[in-house]
Amino acid sequence: MAELKEADAAQLHQEDVDIKRGEGGDAPSAGDQAAEQAVKKEAAADSDAKPSTTTTERHVSIQTKLEGLEMLVDLNGAGRKSCPLCPEEKFKACYSHKLRRHLQNLHWKVYVEFEGQRMCICHLPCRNLKPSLSGDQASGRHVAHYHCVVCSVTIARKTDMISHLKRHVNKGETEASYSGSSDVPFEEPAPSGQAYEIMKELGTNVQLLPNHTTPQKSDTYFNRKMKTNRQLVFCSLAVLAEERNPLECLDAFGATGIMGLQWAKHLRNAVKVTITDISDTCVKMIKENCELNHIRVEGGPRGPRGPDVAGSDVKGAPIATVEVAKMDANVIMHLRPFDYIHLDPYGTAVNYLDAAFRNVRNLGIISVTSTDTGSLYSKSPNVTLRHYGCHIVRTEYYKELAARMVVATVARAAARCNKGIEVLLAVALEHFVLVVVRVLRGPTQADESAKKLRKLVHCQWCEERVFLKQGNMVDDTLPCNCHGSLPGKTAVQLGPLWCGPLFNTGFLRRMLSAAVQHSMDDIQPLVKTLICESECTTLKSLVHGPSALTNQVECGVVIKTLQSGEESGPADQSGKRKTGEESGNVVKKLKSDASLEHPPFYYSIHRHSIRGMNMPKLNKFLQYLTEAGFRVSRTHFDPTGVRTDATLEQFKSVLTKYSVPTYTNATATQTSVSTEKTA
Repeated sequence: MAELKEADAAQLHQEDVDIKRGEGGDAPSAGDQAAEQAVKKEAAADSDAKPSTTTTERHVSIQTKLEGLEMLVDLNGAGRKSCPLCPEEKFKACYSHKLRRHLQNLHWKVYVEFEGQRMCICHLPCRNLKPSLSGDQASGRHVAHYHCVVCSVTIARKTDMISHLKRHVNKGETEASYSGSSDVPFEEPAPSGQAYEIMKELGTNVQLLPNHTTPQKSDTYFNRKMKTNRQLVFCSLAVLAEERNPLECLDAFGATGIMGLQWAKHLRNAVKVTITDISDTCVKMIKENCELNHIRVEGGPRGPRGPDVAGSDVKGAPIATVEVAKMDANVIMHLRPFDYIHLDPYGTAVNYLDAAFRNVRNLGIISVTSTDTGSLYSKSPNVTLRHYGCHIVRTEYYKELAARMVVATVARAAARCNKGIEVLLAVALEHFVLVVVRVLRGPTQADESAKKLRKLVHCQWCEERVFLKQGNMVDDTLPCNCHGSLPGKTAVQLGPLWCGPLFNTGFLRRMLSAAVQHSMDDIQPLVKTLICESECTTLKSLVHGPSALTNQVECGVVIKTLQSGEESGPADQSGKRKTGEESGNVVKKLKSDASLEHPPFYYSIHRHSIRGMNMPKLNKFLQYLTEAGFRVSRTHFDPTGVRTDATLEQFKSVLTKYSVPTYTNATATQTSVSTEKTA
């Protein structure tokens, strides 16, 4: 503290001297200029003479340890020593013990750290003089500052320096990029132990660059919030692998390769994984991540061979094989057929749908992840019209509107290749929309899918909505009477959108089984909610019961799954095969169950609440709707949403019937108080 007070007093004295010089109009003397030059030469000589852990191009204020800062001055010698980071007029020469405290308390204590390098505060005349009160630049004073370890710029404030370094990180400019000679290309990363960060997800390790969170500036983009998306995609692939194997699956946008590596590591020989990316940096990092997870890259060096290498317990033996290719996603999908294709570009995926449906095999699966929430959630209507060819407005059910819009775009792309789709899963969460569809070859299937693309009529006043059938007028379609009671146009046409179901119950049940098998506890509640939503029921027993996994019909194809012993009839116990008539009846029955009309969209209980009334609890309200004879369930799109086949008028009537006036409790309390006073 004494040293700080002494330094402050010296600084104030110097400012008084400068002000007096400004009032007198005298320029700095030749002796002062010679002293400044001597200080600069002395500092340069000290920096050249004393060794440092940093490169020669860095400033002397950038050190890795406090000892490096103390090595700039011989503190063990006798006599007075000057501070290497302060001019003589700011901090006078003193003995070693005072100088050591000065370096620790003034310079080292307020350093800014970046990749192991500490940028200490510097008081040398490295930057322009701060003008004095009279505006004279020559009579000003020097300002304390920091030297950037990346670009060597001088910045006065610590917070500004931290923000400046963050901008370097976002641009991919790190300290490792500037150290060494200028012939090193920017793509060359630093050693693994310094620049990379190792992250583990679902038993798979991946290396991440420091700027992995900025997709615009980094090639190896990795988003931790997309863990739910990766697990849902993995479960859908695991379900397909149970039907047929080996599968040829493609991760078209590898980045770090985390998704393809999870497929190969957990599904092993059931899949043949291909990971592609257009960036050299990504391809190199994917190969390094393969080595990190003991996965052999096809065409690379093979592991040890021998009779005992077949097991995965052998140390150093690859547990799986993947193919890593530097190729554009559209090119590889045009060249080779695949059973499973996952598209997860940054933004919209509409540019890759035509190539994806070009060579996908029959009954294969395509999963599409869209992260352009600005256009999907009607924040940019012009972009929505340009990318998806749909007109939408902001509604209470905007998330399901976005999911149906993506499915409609996928269906149109499939129809252009004479293929149809069946939607297995459509999820819209906070920052992405995931659509998983099964591909069916043939113009008949394409026509069936195209018939499910319809316009949606939406009332902007009460938010009632209904899909428009061909030949109907808008005013005759909406069940509400807002267009008659209110002046002006209240209804708008949205879309075209997908009007079919968004879920396949049998597929979701098998996804739940895969999630339990691979210990994915995070998405199990979400998948259970999707199962209830697909059946439009609130009965949790249908999800957890022993007969949860039964035969499912997908596009007329019966896929056998686990079946309980109670459901098997006497014919099954005798071991005889069913006749053709009986099996045909079973398929017809399963088709009718699968084609049961799914209620589109949902209503928000908060949006349609009655003013001055207390609503019932959501679970109680679902029970009231069920007792009224309607199909009802909750939805993952909105925590306050209710999916039901009731119209908005029926929905509001039930809500009004079981709502309680707000003043009831207060009136009852006042009545009881007045009764007590009277008694």
